[in-house]
Amino acid sequence: MQRKLRRLYRIELTQAKRCYHQGLWSQAFGHLERAHVLGQRFLVAHYVTHWWMLKCGWRLGSVKEVLGQLLRLLAVLPGFLTGWVPLGNTGGANVSAIRPMPLPDDIKALLPSNPIRRDIAIRLLVLVFVLLFVLLIR
Repeated sequence: MQRKLRRLYRIELTQAKRCYHQGLWSQAFGHLERAHVLGQRFLVAHYVTHWWMLKCGWRLGSVKEVLGQLLRLLAVLPGFLTGWVPLGNTGGANVSAIRPMPLPDDIKALLPSNPIRRDIAIRLLVLVFVLLFVLLIR
């Protein structure tokens, strides 16, 4: 993750956690939506964001959000491995998980410099090597 992208992601996640611990779950969720847009192409960041969205959904008493986040948590790894990321998607259960959305201006400038095709190629190569390794040690 680029330094500036990582910094913005951490700021949003930190603010979300602060709001969460203060009982401001709707505000926390707003920060998590921005964190999702920033971190959705990175496995750990993507997973962590959906985990916190699940926690907020639970605190808000939203069955729809809890179920939506559980499904999204299951989809994080396959989405990461295939590079399937709907750019700009805010990650909440109130929007389709496959719908691209407009990027906020401050984020728009950060994402094009990190092309997803290269990421997919690297992931597929790693997956091939892991599978070959597993087959060789059997």
